[in-house]
Amino acid sequence: MVLSTRNQSIPPLMTSPKFQVIELPSGLTLIHQQISTSSVVVADVWVDGGVTNEPQSWSGMAHFLEHMIFKGTANVLPGEFDYVVENSGGCANAATSYDYVHYFLVTASQYLPQTLPYLGEILLQAHIPDEEFYLERDVVLEEIRSSDDDYDWLALQALSNLMYQNHPYGRSVLGDESLLLNNTPNQMRCFHKTHYQPERMSVVLVGDITEKEAISLTNNSFSNFTVRSECPPVSFDSEPPMVEIRRKQLFLPRLELSKFIMGWSGPGIDDFVGAIALDLISMILAGGRTSRLVRQLREEKQIVLDIGCDFSFQKHSSLFTISAYFEHQNLAEIEHLIRQEIYNLQTKPITDKEIEICKKALLHDYIFSTETPEQLASLYCYYQTLTNAHLSLQYPHTVRSFTPQDIQRYASIYLCPQYYSICEVHEQKC
Repeated sequence: MVLSTRNQSIPPLMTSPKFQVIELPSGLTLIHQQISTSSVVVADVWVDGGVTNEPQSWSGMAHFLEHMIFKGTANVLPGEFDYVVENSGGCANAATSYDYVHYFLVTASQYLPQTLPYLGEILLQAHIPDEEFYLERDVVLEEIRSSDDDYDWLALQALSNLMYQNHPYGRSVLGDESLLLNNTPNQMRCFHKTHYQPERMSVVLVGDITEKEAISLTNNSFSNFTVRSECPPVSFDSEPPMVEIRRKQLFLPRLELSKFIMGWSGPGIDDFVGAIALDLISMILAGGRTSRLVRQLREEKQIVLDIGCDFSFQKHSSLFTISAYFEHQNLAEIEHLIRQEIYNLQTKPITDKEIEICKKALLHDYIFSTETPEQLASLYCYYQTLTNAHLSLQYPHTVRSFTPQDIQRYASIYLCPQYYSICEVHEQKC
């Protein structure tokens, strides 16, 4: 689009990264970007095998399998992969979410030919021995129990349960303890052989590596896929719109301040523009000291210690939340003022100055999040797993395109002052 002169306060877009999305003969997707000024290469492997792929009775399987991947194969001993990577000065880790699980390593470019084959081996040929399965299950169960000490996690999980009553997004990524105790190594092997297949995996290599080297190394490292299996079918309905206020209270010990978190469900990948609009709305409402809710509730009225707004973009349905720390007796007033501000956003004109300030902040955040090979690799594969890596480059252009009228329209579509979920967290009295 052609920018008008009133947008000149917004920082210029970064030069579009020159990355390639390459479909390999095996069905695996390779995303490559050469950064010759870097001395490292980031290898990030994303698998379409997160929580949404779990049969309901297998809750926690995706996260548990992430643990078991590092237990080795018939050719790689437990701990050998980490030793090889760390002995060459690199690092490796993994994470599981609702829409994906990913494994990455960062190493000096000269060591990638020795380390990437190890990553390919443990991902494609995970052995999952019975004895290691039961030993590692105790580690996962302890992780679940430890999460009870993370009050922010408990509040967010309770909110998700309220909002997503028919969708896997309402489950814990860590899984359910009672269900995990009933799962078997054979079920995990089945899950692995079903989802860790080439058409469900993307490999991104960003850094000091040529396209020819990237293709050759990826083909060599990710070729020995297991014989396919089929998990029990997974199906879930779309979450119906909320037509009520869903409320839950948690009473927890040793809590100095009360907290609440309010939530609305936003669009998934099918409405990318609407999702980015909600990201901008989160900045308008509580993105900084001069944002509406921070200025009114914290700076002027001083009825909250802190307040913030977050937007989490997900494949099927995104999550828009407002959270605050407050004195217990102020909750009704705070909730009313938040609802009123959302109504104002929908019905009253937004000034050009306000929207331009928030656009500038979002674009700065985007630029800062694309500075390193690690950040770029994660960005590309995240969007590739959702739909298409090239969509990642549309974010800044989409932010720039919004008018005040667009923001009002999307606020009216996705944020309802009358219907939402809220989880309150208060101190448990003795």
